[in-house]
Amino acid sequence: MRHYLHFTVFASGMTTLAAELSASRLLGNVFGTSNLVWAAIIGLILIYLTIGYSLGGRWADKSPTYKTMYSILAWGAFTIGVVPYIANPVLKAAANAFDGLQLGIMAGSFAAVLVLFSVPVTLLGMISPFAIRLSIKDADNAGNVSGSIYAISTLGSFVGTFLPVLLLIPTIGTSKTFLVFSIFLLSVAMVGIMVSDGLKAAYPYILMFLTLVGLALFARISSIKNTEGQVFETESAYNYIQVLEKDGFTYLRLNEGQGIHSIYKAGLLDYGGPWQQFLTGPFFYKDTLPENVHRIAIIGLAAGTTARQAAAVFPEVVIDGFELDPQIVNIGRKYFNMNLSNLIIHVEDGRWGLTKSHELYDLIAVDAYRPPYIPWHMTTKEFFQIAFDHLNQKGSLVINVGRAPNDRRLIDGLVTTISSVFPSVYVMDIPGTFNSMIYATRELTSADNLNANLIRLAINPEINPLLTITLFKTWSNLQSLPAGTMVYTDDLAPIELITNNMVLNYLVFGDSENKQ
Repeated sequence: MRHYLHFTVFASGMTTLAAELSASRLLGNVFGTSNLVWAAIIGLILIYLTIGYSLGGRWADKSPTYKTMYSILAWGAFTIGVVPYIANPVLKAAANAFDGLQLGIMAGSFAAVLVLFSVPVTLLGMISPFAIRLSIKDADNAGNVSGSIYAISTLGSFVGTFLPVLLLIPTIGTSKTFLVFSIFLLSVAMVGIMVSDGLKAAYPYILMFLTLVGLALFARISSIKNTEGQVFETESAYNYIQVLEKDGFTYLRLNEGQGIHSIYKAGLLDYGGPWQQFLTGPFFYKDTLPENVHRIAIIGLAAGTTARQAAAVFPEVVIDGFELDPQIVNIGRKYFNMNLSNLIIHVEDGRWGLTKSHELYDLIAVDAYRPPYIPWHMTTKEFFQIAFDHLNQKGSLVINVGRAPNDRRLIDGLVTTISSVFPSVYVMDIPGTFNSMIYATRELTSADNLNANLIRLAINPEINPLLTITLFKTWSNLQSLPAGTMVYTDDLAPIELITNNMVLNYLVFGDSENKQ
């Protein structure tokens, strides 16, 4: 029985971490993947486990039997499986509230779903103290027994960290992932009861097992969200992905959906927003023509909006598109016509891909937002040095940055950091959005060059109008450069701290602007 007890501890530890990771996806689909969401999930899970450890230790002293422990495990396994199905209507309401930024409903829904996890996680937390109590036969070996139990549980947690994210969620979805671990752990509990107390003792738990199997076979959560115009949704290892169609436009939204990552409409290229503003970068150099741009890199390709615009504006361009999520690439090809012959797609992290690239670019566009955060490792002096080293002599870097109406700290810090590497830096605010674009050139340039290029190209009938529209928007919305702040480095880049503060201020005080 000792070996099976160890296996039980392993299974319990694995399921506990799998539930935590799956809970983050269940909530992240609606509330996003910000550090605030993660902190709430991890913090409350730890509280539930703390309660479980305490209750488990006391209960184990009062009833130190295998039947008691495996009964607790069975109830923990069962409740883990039914949580997403109970939570589904609450999450649907929360998703609709998030679209309308109804903060009271959002907060209530978030709390309600987290409370649902209190029962199963607390029950699972009781297993390790029980296992220790049942394993200790001699007080002289108590330390060794306790260490072994916690080591086995932690090893199970290690496995449970990777299975949901890398395998189960991308293939069967979040709800079914809960069911897989639930059915597995309930099976472990039932076998334990049969081994310790006989077959009849396991009969009361058959109904639990049949309920979970029935949910796995027949229950249908029709959609994670029911947003108007939704034509497709899926879950990848990195994101909840949603495709919407409205008034002839196709939109790509990720996770909580408070940002449009790509947009497409056949025959149209001028969408406003940040995508086309990347095209301005090369025109801070004097006497630049579209045919002077031969190769560009897009870090954060998404479904290819900027790539399609660049291909239309720069007649001889080759595009290297870096996108971390292969599911987004597939969706871009299917729904967003991301099938350009001059687009080379690299499915990998943008910083790593740029670091090992042997190409030199005329333009590097960084649009790697995972709202509300820009990846911190793409905000540092070291990253901007990598970008500088991968630009041609007259190359440009452009980065899309989110902001709040009265909080430009992130922009100020990025301008300061980029200015420590690049000789010329410019900022423009995109009207009606929460976006600003930061432009940096490898050589010393002037905004007057942009104006001169705009005037010269505007009277050339062979120039794609999208380019002149974009240049004019950039020129007319250029901002004064901020005073210097701190330089972000790989060792210290407080991006999450600044962004969290911006998010909290927004949630508390609200705002009337739209964002892309």
